[in-house]
Amino acid sequence: MDEESNVTYLTLHWYTEINKYRYIFFFVMFTLYILIICTNSTILYLIWIHKNLHEPMYIFIAALLLNSVLYSTTVYPKLLIDFSSEKQVTTYSACLIQFFIFYTLVLSEFLLLAAMAYDRYVAICKPLEYQTIMTKTTVSIFLVVAWLVPACQVAVQAIASAEAKLCDSNIKGIFCNNAVYTLQCERSKLITIFGVVIVLDLAMLPMLFIVFTYTKIFVVSHRSCKEIRKKAAETCLPHLLVLLSLSVFFVYDVSIARANPDFPKTTRIIMTLQIMLYQPLLNPFIYGLKMKEISKHLNKLLSQANISPKAKVK
Repeated sequence: MDEESNVTYLTLHWYTEINKYRYIFFFVMFTLYILIICTNSTILYLIWIHKNLHEPMYIFIAALLLNSVLYSTTVYPKLLIDFSSEKQVTTYSACLIQFFIFYTLVLSEFLLLAAMAYDRYVAICKPLEYQTIMTKTTVSIFLVVAWLVPACQVAVQAIASAEAKLCDSNIKGIFCNNAVYTLQCERSKLITIFGVVIVLDLAMLPMLFIVFTYTKIFVVSHRSCKEIRKKAAETCLPHLLVLLSLSVFFVYDVSIARANPDFPKTTRIIMTLQIMLYQPLLNPFIYGLKMKEISKHLNKLLSQANISPKAKVK
């Protein structure tokens, strides 16, 4: 038992299910990773260079896209190494670092979406007070809170997990998400209680706040003129789509780890891949196509890219 408790190297044993197709998976995941980096970075670049996009709503969108780049970079490079290797091995400490960064960034998205909801509420329901409420200081505070609070709370989970005794060296997953809990001989009360606290104050409460805020926005806009209703739909619906996508996969991630249902391994692998795939790819497409100002600058950038080669030929 003592030997089992001192496990330092872990095997990601689910790769045996897809070993025959690992080079295909490598090519697909590499392509998707490049696509995630390029699409998110393009929108970030547009927000950075255009002064009319230096508004609170676009700054929060930029933070959301930056999150997508960072947590994809936390997972994809290691994933690609594993797909191209004969053995998929990692250390427990490296696994916990990946766990910490991944969940800090994923959970911060709920707080960023809550900040966006508040921004839209002030812009639509209190337009005359918008400039005095949504100042640079307010935006900075929201951003710091969105990243710092999840980091502190997830750090408790990571540190408590580092102290836990391990009875298994096989991670039931393709990267270090909630599956790390299944390695522990016994889950401590601190991990269980803090896990519930994290779900409540970093996921459930922001979701309830967002739903309540958007309900108020739609009530106010319904009573207002057509222009206000159009503005509410254009700016709020993209945020709600992102929230819905994030919520579905977060619920799945938590339920798989906590309830540990008897899902077929291949199905669980596919669902886990979707957690890493849809959100970072969905964000730039939703905000790039649905947000009018960003879409306008994006079309201009694409048209310039098409014109440039022709200009050189001439």
